[in-house]
Amino acid sequence: MAALVRSARFVVRPLLQVVQPWDLDARRWVRALRRSPVKVVFPSGEVVERKRAPGKQPRKAASEASAQEQREKPPLEESPSHAPSTWEESGLRYDKAYPGDRRLSSVMTIVKSRPFREKQGKILLEGRRLITDALKAGAVPKMFFFSRLEYLKDLPVDKLKGVSLIKVKFEDIKDWSDLVTPQGIMGIFAKPDHVKMAYPKTQLQHSLPLLLICDNLRDPGNLGTILRSAAGAGCSKVLLTKGCVDPWEPKVLRAGMGAHFQVPIISNLEWEAVPNYLPPDTRVYVADNCGLYAPAQTSNKASDHGWVSNQRLLKFHKYEEAEDVETGASQHWLPDVEVQSYDSDWTEAPAAVVIGGETYGVSLESLQLAESTGGKRLLIPVVPGVDSLNSAVAASILLFEGKRQLRGRAEHLSRDRSYH
Repeated sequence: MAALVRSARFVVRPLLQVVQPWDLDARRWVRALRRSPVKVVFPSGEVVERKRAPGKQPRKAASEASAQEQREKPPLEESPSHAPSTWEESGLRYDKAYPGDRRLSSVMTIVKSRPFREKQGKILLEGRRLITDALKAGAVPKMFFFSRLEYLKDLPVDKLKGVSLIKVKFEDIKDWSDLVTPQGIMGIFAKPDHVKMAYPKTQLQHSLPLLLICDNLRDPGNLGTILRSAAGAGCSKVLLTKGCVDPWEPKVLRAGMGAHFQVPIISNLEWEAVPNYLPPDTRVYVADNCGLYAPAQTSNKASDHGWVSNQRLLKFHKYEEAEDVETGASQHWLPDVEVQSYDSDWTEAPAAVVIGGETYGVSLESLQLAESTGGKRLLIPVVPGVDSLNSAVAASILLFEGKRQLRGRAEHLSRDRSYH
């Protein structure tokens, strides 16, 4: 039995491989043959120099030649993989975002919170075209998020110095963006100041003595479209009173298509401050929301006039109900503003057009300003039974009508001068 146990132990015992010295030498020779030596030295002392294959260079020479080619190659022709070296030569650096990076959380905060944008004085722009327009107009960038380095190639390098550049995953940008097809680049800018902006020269050359005042505009898409029409018509300025949607909200920026950086925009104004931004002798005209075929309105109650905001009239309610004790007649407190067709001449002096929101209409303060400046209510006739026009459509009609009248007047004066 003991013999069987000893034999079993002998069987399961691991066998150590015996390596002979000549096996080690053979392995060394095999490894050597796998390499590509420059020279081969035989035991006899004979030295044989191996010839290199055509086109191959030593590693050191190859690396030096590669570096020389990198320096001679123009930056714009470099592939994306070599772009970082060019940026380093320009003094630019970018960081890669890591999981839980706090800088990323600020993006969504800016997008969703108007109080945060106003308090911090920052806005968010998305897309290469909008960012390029902002940089050309003199907007100050603070931080860029991008998914691919080539998205920054179209941006001027001198504008990016000192700006935080952060590379993120495209999935993160898709989560932040409300676009159907995100463009892979977003930028945080300081909120532009219209006084410090450098608007395009072509826009300034075609600027007209025509202003736009937005009153109670709450829809972002409408406001963005109106700003785009104002830039296209050549408005010299756009004023936004309190109660309007934030012009730097992402939806407004997207609908504006770069108009924010083509025409000065002054927002969050009290009505008392509006005259300070109007040129001398400006007449204020209010877009009428009644319609040419509306029944005649003989009442002076604001609730009987659909083109006046009901909310703004609460503080005037006591005047509306007050009656003269002696005569018993209601006091005529509603501003007396004459109505005229929109295609009649109303641009003989610098003009400002007030556009109200579709929900609340224009405010009483706009009518008071129109009355004090000698302005009128501009009526766009519609077919009976059709509701009032969209605010953006009405604004576009009035602004381009004003442009037509101003151009016609300028051509008439030019002909008179040529005759004399």
